[in-house]
Amino acid sequence: MSKLRLHDKKVVVGITGSIAAYKAADLVRRLQDEGAEVRVVMTKAACEFITPLTLQALSGFPVATDLLDPSQEASMGHITLARWADWIVIAPASADTLARLVHGRSDDLLSALCLASESPLAVAPAMNNKMWENPATQNNINILQSRDIHIIGPGSGIQACGELGEGRLIEPLDLVAELVQLMVPAKLQGKRVLITAGPTYEPIDPVRFIGNRSSGKMGFAVAKAAIEAGATVTLISGPVHLPTPTGAERVNVETAGQMFDAVMTDIEQFDIFIACAAVADYKPELTEANKIKKTKHADLQLNLKATQDIVSTVAEQKTRPFIVGFAAETQSVLDYAQEKLQRKKLDMIAANQVGDGVGFAVDHNSLQVLWKSGSQMLPLAPKKQLARDLMTLIIERYDAKDSIKNS
Repeated sequence: MSKLRLHDKKVVVGITGSIAAYKAADLVRRLQDEGAEVRVVMTKAACEFITPLTLQALSGFPVATDLLDPSQEASMGHITLARWADWIVIAPASADTLARLVHGRSDDLLSALCLASESPLAVAPAMNNKMWENPATQNNINILQSRDIHIIGPGSGIQACGELGEGRLIEPLDLVAELVQLMVPAKLQGKRVLITAGPTYEPIDPVRFIGNRSSGKMGFAVAKAAIEAGATVTLISGPVHLPTPTGAERVNVETAGQMFDAVMTDIEQFDIFIACAAVADYKPELTEANKIKKTKHADLQLNLKATQDIVSTVAEQKTRPFIVGFAAETQSVLDYAQEKLQRKKLDMIAANQVGDGVGFAVDHNSLQVLWKSGSQMLPLAPKKQLARDLMTLIIERYDAKDSIKNS
């Protein structure tokens, strides 16, 4: 697998008094999974929600909790940590913590550490929705942002108090993704990426259509991963019920023909084309203007004709982008993917098994990624994480091909 995205990064994780403190344990592990070296600082209130021993076991280092700990302050422990850190991340950050940062308080270890450090600081708020909406909190957020402190989240949903609203700590995987985007130079900065996602519906009559089971989740996750990598993303989507990833330009289509036209309109302007959509291979030869009425004991025959092959057409362009195809198969996955890679002249293909509850309309998946000179297995993972791992591979192969072209 590729180099870990936070390799050699030194991160201090600050944990404050919030019920969401339990998520900090997962955050520490996720940061380590990306290669970061982690030290943990906890406020006294945080210790009421999760024990320092838990975080010590996960991080592999003693947890700092006291500003006036003689064993630490003999060497000015808070100064040592302030100089050691490449980044300081406070998650969860309580309303009280935000206020303390605004006023430059330094009477506990975490606030003193932040005041003494020149390292960049990110905070992930977590609190009751009314506390989050309070003008005092919002004013504090504005002040922190004006000081170039990064605010990550919060999310919305059911809270520990039972109320519904904004104020939840965002999930550790999403938090790490945001941190990677902040800490690591955007490798697709200045690049344009075109992505197709979801199914197509081919009308039989005004009521019925030929479609497939694609939910669009993988394509939308890939779009988000490309945006995280700094790309300018256009997402052409078939009929799905998914929110548009922040930062993406979305074009909605329904049929294979409409998707073909949307892709080909400006294809020469894109650097990378990722064809995630499950485009229908066939469509009815004729579409009835009115609903076909059911007649007793009568069968219905449909004549089908092939749709235009979007990926193959893009590959034949004189000025073509780097092309990534997808192969969703019910059997012989690798054989079909290898054949498709060669026949359609793709730069890369991502293949996966579908059917029997696998692949379509689920939140987890695995991919076998192939290119001309190699392959990489991406094991079962949430589609958000899988998309980020796939994007890492795409960037590597795109950079390799680009360097050969320019040599």
